[in-house]
Amino acid sequence: MNEPGVLGCGALYRFTRPLLFSFDPERAHEMTLEGLQRAYDLGILRAAATPVDGEPVRAMGLTFPNPVGLAAGMDKNAAHIDALGCLGFGFIEVGTVTPRPQAGNPKPRMFRLPTEQALINRMGFNNDGIDRFVQNAMRARYRGVLGLNIGKNAATPIDRALDDYRAGLAAVYPHAGYVTVNISSPNTRDLRSLQGEGELERLLGALREERARLEQSHGRRVPLAVKIAPDVTDAQIPRIADTLVAFGVDGVIATNTTISRNGVEGRRNADEGGGLSGAPLRPRSTEVIAALSRHLQGAMTIIGVGGILRGGDAVEKIQAGATLVQVYTGLIYRGPALVTECRREIAAARKNP
Repeated sequence: MNEPGVLGCGALYRFTRPLLFSFDPERAHEMTLEGLQRAYDLGILRAAATPVDGEPVRAMGLTFPNPVGLAAGMDKNAAHIDALGCLGFGFIEVGTVTPRPQAGNPKPRMFRLPTEQALINRMGFNNDGIDRFVQNAMRARYRGVLGLNIGKNAATPIDRALDDYRAGLAAVYPHAGYVTVNISSPNTRDLRSLQGEGELERLLGALREERARLEQSHGRRVPLAVKIAPDVTDAQIPRIADTLVAFGVDGVIATNTTISRNGVEGRRNADEGGGLSGAPLRPRSTEVIAALSRHLQGAMTIIGVGGILRGGDAVEKIQAGATLVQVYTGLIYRGPALVTECRREIAAARKNP
């Protein structure tokens, strides 16, 4: 690994974080991406880039250069893939994208809980639409695995959600390493109802047919993952797992943000609506991973996400049954050094189980 480059990026982030945290969280998010992109375009970021390879992992029929990925939500429009790729991720997931552009929910819609190393967001799938998203993805030269995350437009009635997911799958399929179906965001009305038994079967049945058509048309099978909520009950987990297997889904991403406020009660911003991410989510996301792993017995790849703020948190997800992990909120609080730390500690844990 290019440790000096990583340390340089980490030191720069530690220096700039107080400034970024003085801004509204959404504006700071935009500034971070703008800064990364500028550094990439000038060649500065590329000079300090961390190689993506080093600890390859086979999952979902793909070879991931390393097991640490970026979760969806950071780069909603697939506009900064190559810049983010310089941080050493083995895979990057971009989106969530919807068929038509949409503004998302009213601002403010992102809130920090710094003492708890957490965020609350109610962004609402704000994005520039599938056409711009695909154009951006096509330009990327990133060497890791690229995941493209699809959702439904807020204006689409829930009983027509299949139309949006089919359209999304067809548009991103030729350009994806894998496709994630997001049915678990708490910020689009009724979206989580698609995790219900009948609704999930109808959705996956339609996507199985669409993928079969696309596989024949494009001559390759693109893996499909489904992202689930941490707020499913323990009794629901085996049923969801069985349904995913029955419809040929390749991976399950556990988990999205939570509507629970366990661990942050009474804190500033804790009563804001939206999904909570970061350290308070870690125990529940790991519980869901472990429950999935016990039930699936290796039948499907599990990607663990939720509350990874240090390398040991990533190892915990792997030991619970995840094959791969993703970070997002931890990256905001820790910066690029978190990626290297997670890679290093996962590699050490696998050498000394």
